Amino acid sequence: MVHLPTESFTETEMLLYWNKYAQRLGDKGYKIMESLLLINDPKLNGTAITIELPNEGSKLDFEKELNGLLGHLKGHLHNHDITIEVIVNESVESKRNFNDQDRYNRLLEINPNIELLRTTFGLDLDA
Repeated sequence: MVHLPTESFTETEMLLYWNKYAQRLGDKGYKIMESLLLINDPKLNGTAITIELPNEGSKLDFEKELNGLLGHLKGHLHNHDITIEVIVNESVESKRNFNDQDRYNRLLEINPNIELLRTTFGLDLDA
């Protein structure tokens, strides 16, 4: 019988690996998946992780990445009892409030040429 690890872990540790996985997806160009994982912080209850998504479509997209994410978390947190439940809550808005600088930094991550555009045309965020 194979014994799979079931070490305990904290919500902070889970969030660290969750966010690393999202960043890895973003680095590979999967920006929509990255944003779904980061739309709000997942909650931990024992080994059960729940994430709220704003609609059924985002849930379907998220579920395509579920096995990869689960494997990543189980491996890094050394616990094979981890489960992820997706809850659709249409009243959920992104809980992260972005100012213009945050939005610009995000766009800059996606396309570094934006800085060239901004400087070429003398565009300013404060305008």
